[in-house]
Amino acid sequence: MAEVTHRTIETNGIRMHVAEAGSGFPVVFCHGFPELWYSWRHQVHALAANGFRAIAPDMRGYGGTDAPADPADYTMKKLCADMAGLLDALAIERAVFVGHDWGGAVIWQMGLRYPERVERLVGLNTPYAPPSGVRTTEALRDYHGLTDETFYMRYFLKPGVAEAELEADVPTTFRKVFVPYTRAEDFTTFMKVGGDGSGVLAKIGRTDTFLSDEELAEYVAVFERTGFRGGLNWYRAADMNADEADAPRGPLLHVKSMMVTAGKDTILKPEMAAAMPALIPGIRMEHIEDCGHWTQQERPAEVNALLLDFLADLKA
Repeated sequence: MAEVTHRTIETNGIRMHVAEAGSGFPVVFCHGFPELWYSWRHQVHALAANGFRAIAPDMRGYGGTDAPADPADYTMKKLCADMAGLLDALAIERAVFVGHDWGGAVIWQMGLRYPERVERLVGLNTPYAPPSGVRTTEALRDYHGLTDETFYMRYFLKPGVAEAELEADVPTTFRKVFVPYTRAEDFTTFMKVGGDGSGVLAKIGRTDTFLSDEELAEYVAVFERTGFRGGLNWYRAADMNADEADAPRGPLLHVKSMMVTAGKDTILKPEMAAAMPALIPGIRMEHIEDCGHWTQQERPAEVNALLLDFLADLKA
């Protein structure tokens, strides 16, 4: 198994922790909430073993990377500039970008904002939606037919409230968050803030997770140190993106791409990606049915096989 090395780089005015393994064509992995570079551990090892340079940062606000206090420091413009600066710091001209959850939102924006730095894009769960000026947390609330009280993104906007809930018992938080696809109803309970605004975790009783004890301990150790505010600030900045004066417009995205949907993700539903073939010409659409939201962690073998096939011609 390839050794994973760690370093801290300077990018876009912050210090960023980066994990790396292997050599060859660079592939950058962008994680979501509430994760770390570690959520890509299976992919980092697989790609490094197959002739690629796997690069997995802790995204802004997470782990060993700086976490500015102001939510305005977490707009897509800044998050993408972080990734461009990461390439500069590592002396990389172009890379493949792979993203999941919020990291998926970042990689599609990279294709719009920095197409000259992007070789290919791979999105897990998070669909590409062309810039539209709508406010993200409101649009997704309405898509799911929920209210401010019963939609997790709106609940996360209240300073300190979600922090208090998620940080009260970090091991239990992750046991209730990293649920297997067989517990999709619990993921829906999380999304609906318990159905009554009581909290994203309050009405979830089970604590079985697909993580091993060792894997769980990795997350717990980091988030007990950092807390969750950095990750929550991505939600608190989401609606600010609608106000960006010089935002890219799209709607088409002209980068060779692959999208992977998960059959049991009840928040980022597969049908939300239905328009992507019309928006990204030639996109490869893939689907993993027995999989929840945490695709690269729950179904690593399938994800690794898809990645290695899609990137085969770039192999060193």
